[in-house]
Amino acid sequence: MNPAAWTELGDGITCVDAGYVEPGLACCYLLESRGEYAVIETGTAHSLANLQALLAARAIAPAQLRYVIPTHVHLDHAGGAGAMMAAFPRAELLVHPRGAPHLADPQRLVAASRAVYGDALFELLYGDVVPVAAARMRSMGDGEHIELAGRRLQFRHTEGHALHHFCIWDEATAGWFAGDTFGLSYPWCRFPAGDFLLPSTTPSQFDPQALLASLTLLGSYQPRRMYLTHYGALEYTPDKQALLAQQVEVYGALARDCADATVLEQRLADYTLALLRRHGAGMPEPALRARLAMDMRLNAQGLLAWCTRLARG
Repeated sequence: MNPAAWTELGDGITCVDAGYVEPGLACCYLLESRGEYAVIETGTAHSLANLQALLAARAIAPAQLRYVIPTHVHLDHAGGAGAMMAAFPRAELLVHPRGAPHLADPQRLVAASRAVYGDALFELLYGDVVPVAAARMRSMGDGEHIELAGRRLQFRHTEGHALHHFCIWDEATAGWFAGDTFGLSYPWCRFPAGDFLLPSTTPSQFDPQALLASLTLLGSYQPRRMYLTHYGALEYTPDKQALLAQQVEVYGALARDCADATVLEQRLADYTLALLRRHGAGMPEPALRARLAMDMRLNAQGLLAWCTRLARG
C-alpha cells in the first residue's frame, strides 16, 4: 500500500492520511451514505487540510458533514476534534462518555503531552487543540447506534488500550473502525505472506485482560474488514486476532519480568523483530528497528505503568 493523501476503499469509505509525523502513520475515514457524511477519527489540527482537500475535490459541502467521531481522546485520534467541529457547523461530535470532558476542556491532555514532547515538538505534532462546546457533543453508551442516512453504526466500548475507547461497527461492510484496539499495521507491515499487526500498549491505561476481552468482542461479530487508524483497511481473519492476543500475553510476561524501561524496550523490539522475520520482512535489521523504535518505546512505557498499578493493588 502506497500512502497518498486519500485512498478510496469502496462502499462509501475513503481513507484520508492524517498528516501525522509522516505519511502512512495515522489516518481518518470519510464515510458516506446518501449524501450525508461522517468522519471517523480526527487526527490532529494539521489533519484538517487533507480532509478539506478531499471534500473540495468531490464538491462536498461542509454542511453535509453530519458526525465527527474519534474512537478515543489520545491526541493523534482526537486532537483535531475542535478544528473539525469549527469547520463543519452542522456536525455533532460522538465520543466515549469518559472522553467527553477532555474534549470540552483539553487542558490536561495538552499539559500532559507538552510535558512529554516539549512545546516546540508538541506544536509540530498537534498544533492548536481547540475545545469542543458541550452542546455539540453526544456521549455514546455501549451498544448504542446511530443512522447515517440509513447506514447503521453501532458503538461498543472496548477497554484495554484506554478506558475512553470505543469501536464502531459498520453493518454495511461488516467492518470495525477499530481505533487502536485491533493493533497497528502500517503500510510497511503488509507482506506477501500476510499482514503483520502489533498491539498498542501505550500509557497510561493499558490493561492486557481488558484488551483481550475487547479483541474477543470484535471477533464475535464475525467481521470481514478492520479499519485501523494506524493504518488503513485490512481483511479480518481469526489468525490476525490470535497474533495480537499472543503478543499481548507475551508483552505482559516480559513486563512482569523487567522493571527497566530501556531493557524492556529492547526485549519488545527483539521479540517483534523475530515475528516480523517469520512474516517475511526482508528489510535490513537496523531499518526494521528504526521503524519499530517509537512504538516499542511507547509500548514499554504503557506496560511499566500497568505493572506499577498492579504492584499498588
